Amino acid sequence: MKKLPIGIQTFKNLINEDYSYVDKTVFIQDLVNRGKYYFLSRPRRFGKSLFLSTLKSAFLCEKNLFQGLFLENNWDWGFSWPVIHISFGAGVCRTVEDIRITFDEILYDHARENSIEFIKKSLKGKFAELISSLYEKYDQQVVILIDEYDKPILDNIDETDTAVLIREELKNIYSVIKDADPYIKFVFITGVSKFSKVSLFSGLNNLKDITLSKEYSAICGYTQEDLEIVFAERLHDVNLEKVRKWYSGYKWLGKEVYNPFDILLYLDSKEFRSYWFETATPTFLIKLLETEQYYIPDLYNLSAGEEIIGSFDVEDIKIETLLFQTGYLTINNLQQIGAFRCYDLTYPNLEVESSLNNYILSYLVKDRVAKTRNQSAIIDALMTNDFDKLKKTIHAFFASIPNQWYRKNSLVDYEGYYASIVYCYFAATGLDTTPEETTNHGLIDLVIRFEEKVYIIEFKVVELTLKGNALKQIKDRKCHQKYSGKETYFIGIEFSKEDRNIVSFEWEQILPEDKEK
Repeated sequence: MKKLPIGIQTFKNLINEDYSYVDKTVFIQDLVNRGKYYFLSRPRRFGKSLFLSTLKSAFLCEKNLFQGLFLENNWDWGFSWPVIHISFGAGVCRTVEDIRITFDEILYDHARENSIEFIKKSLKGKFAELISSLYEKYDQQVVILIDEYDKPILDNIDETDTAVLIREELKNIYSVIKDADPYIKFVFITGVSKFSKVSLFSGLNNLKDITLSKEYSAICGYTQEDLEIVFAERLHDVNLEKVRKWYSGYKWLGKEVYNPFDILLYLDSKEFRSYWFETATPTFLIKLLETEQYYIPDLYNLSAGEEIIGSFDVEDIKIETLLFQTGYLTINNLQQIGAFRCYDLTYPNLEVESSLNNYILSYLVKDRVAKTRNQSAIIDALMTNDFDKLKKTIHAFFASIPNQWYRKNSLVDYEGYYASIVYCYFAATGLDTTPEETTNHGLIDLVIRFEEKVYIIEFKVVELTLKGNALKQIKDRKCHQKYSGKETYFIGIEFSKEDRNIVSFEWEQILPEDKEK
């Protein structure tokens, strides 16, 4: 059995040390045949670095590494090209000076490996000189691979002034590529975020963005077929449908894929955990959600236009853009009428939905022990249909929120705030949670599916409606008809923005004969 390539980012090491490899080399041949300048955006830990390393080995004519792969018989192995491989993935750059030092060291390493001595002094001059010198030395055009081009910017995303200065420095460096066109064979740039061409790649007007190209949707990540063929020996007694719900679901208008980091760690341990989410803390994102008083359930089913999906600039960051490009949301559907394009976004899988909501709760509730206790109590209450316990648990949660949080958040004036908080609690437990689900009779605030039971929940704020209206509204809408064959319960929860807690909690079981009415 081959080893699992957990954390392996170098193609040569992966092949030589007998790791499993999902063959992505078919994309290399296609890219080279169809163009010259490419850009790809994917979330962190999605295999971008490994793909660039594979490109590097192909252009360096390391044929022995491609035995049995698509490219072995579909590549001209008679030529090798000099490769400039730039990566900002290691370490953190906090200042423009850090960028200059890091880039200067990268250029120096390439020059030393190729016995080149720089004459020019500036970074921009050295970069241009390296490209032309490699071209002259080997009498071949140069391949430029840039990995994590945006990491220095994202490392400082919460410090706008610093991020802007770093962006301008990188823009100055990357501008060299345009004027070096006669010396260049191929360029491939990767990153997490897609900044606008005007702000960062103003000179590279011919840079083709393949982020949302259907034919390249699986260029990084594993498809279901990849999983079941390449890792077949590790799938005995594995519930593939459960694995898919937990870790697959990423879509860029084409094939659905798994995050490789997630699925490899699952295959290693066979434990369902939030492997990808645990590798980074979205503190800035949570602060942005709070600052803009975002209605959290909207993240489950969000619509965004081309300008939201396309790119963003440091000075004007949209939450939806950041969520999509960093991998917390993915494309569920594309609606196109003429030139108008609208993207339906949602969580890619259960890991991301539960982990993000759990982190939001942790941000709101400083007492982590109490939060965990309440989450456990919610599950226990649903398992035993103990609605009194469910009421007490929700009441305890709202009672634990500090008063100062209410003072700075105007969302408490609307029923959406309370729905948002309760939704986070249910979603964070990993339950099948759907906010604002559509039925023939209107929208339901929250639907929970647990084992073979369905819980239909409606929220109201008593200052904004008549008391006792929440449960009545569910019954009047006949929402239960959609869930025929399931054990179904109605729950009406009413809050007071003055009391900042539950003032009414009513429930009712819907019997099979009631569902037929």
